[in-house]
Amino acid sequence: MDKKEVEQQVIESYQHDEKMMILIYAQWCINNDLDPKSLYEKAYPSQSKNDALREALELTVPKKESEEIPSQTVLNVLQLFGNDELAFIVQEEIDKEVKR
Repeated sequence: MDKKEVEQQVIESYQHDEKMMILIYAQWCINNDLDPKSLYEKAYPSQSKNDALREALELTVPKKESEEIPSQTVLNVLQLFGNDELAFIVQEEIDKEVKR
């Protein structure tokens, strides 16, 4: 492989991993009776339209059909991809649930 092919492969791998991160986030929201779009908009008010989130929502399953996704896993993948604002909003929701 030449340098350009390697670079393309790295980009595609990152994009795939990013889609998985978004899907994990969206499914975690569904599993916890939260609206993924509204939490995202709360974290990123200037980015109301997110095609990747819309695509991920099409792949989510109903709560009863999903495996449990630990909250710490969601926080870790969000932070890994630099979504610190969204991780902060997710942590707020986790804290609310703990207080109930």
